[in-house]
Amino acid sequence: MGAIRVGLIGYGLGGAVFHAPLICSVPGLKLKAISTSRVEEAGRDLPGIKVVPHPEAILSDPEIELVVIASPTSTHFDLACAALIAGKNLVVDKPITTTVQEADRLIDLAKSQRLLLSVFQNRRWEDGFLTLQSCIEQGLLGNVYHYEAHYDRFRPAIKQGWRERPLPGSGILYDLGSHLIDQALVLFGLPRAVTADVITQRPEGLVDDYFHLILDYGRRRAILHSATLVRAPGPRLIAHGDGGSFTKYGEDGQEEALRAGRRPGSADWGRDVPEHYATLTASDGASRAIESVPGAYQKYYEQVVPWIRDGGPAPVDPLDSRHGILIIEASLASARERRTVSLEGFA
Repeated sequence: MGAIRVGLIGYGLGGAVFHAPLICSVPGLKLKAISTSRVEEAGRDLPGIKVVPHPEAILSDPEIELVVIASPTSTHFDLACAALIAGKNLVVDKPITTTVQEADRLIDLAKSQRLLLSVFQNRRWEDGFLTLQSCIEQGLLGNVYHYEAHYDRFRPAIKQGWRERPLPGSGILYDLGSHLIDQALVLFGLPRAVTADVITQRPEGLVDDYFHLILDYGRRRAILHSATLVRAPGPRLIAHGDGGSFTKYGEDGQEEALRAGRRPGSADWGRDVPEHYATLTASDGASRAIESVPGAYQKYYEQVVPWIRDGGPAPVDPLDSRHGILIIEASLASARERRTVSLEGFA
């Protein structure tokens, strides 16, 4: 068989910076067409690839086996349903949909159509998260009882775009929260309950731009935090266990590299800078730097090829992302009602 031909719907930040470059960097995948209102921009960036203004041209193309949806979150469900009905295997950018009900319907539709569905949760392959995951798996922290993940930015001005407009799936909780929640699910599974504070801090803001979630795992707590008015951020990741502590500063550099035009496979791709290496403090108080596991966003799409061709596991199980939406909905209810929300029976 030849390369898997891919149709990409959407060429905003997600499509232009992440999906198109990563798809083009992976052997076994061939980006055939892009659907976007930014026809001229996509044509300049990717000469030789067909660019169309409407997704119907991609859904009706019999050569396209895989459709990738990187459009605004509010459009995910309708476009994903249309792609599955058209007989296409499907990757949907995070979050999978805006509600648990929509996620369940989409997963059921993929099963009934006997098609493959996965969700692009690329931040499973960031250097800090991979390093912490490795330390936990090696038992270097013992049993982890406190986990903290931050995704803080300094953006006092409101940016133009759908993420800042009051639409379904807009706001920082659906955007950055989807990443932090997914990472917690990978490490610890589904929590028992959530207590959340979700607000808008910027005076001109129309959507949430701050959240603080506390996930209840019995004796363990996972704290997920994101804000838009943080000029001097603290640690990105913190974990404390009965065997030691882990602290990591600094952002993964892959997004910046992709924006600059670099691609996976280039020299030092995904390598962290030494000053951002995590500090591991053992139970006896001795501390040492831990060299970061290199980030590797491309591994998501590398796993797509055997997933489609050989029946391998999905790069990300859509049920994981469905659980992420469950936590988001419970968090919004918790913030609105000022109470802890049990996830048992919530949906």
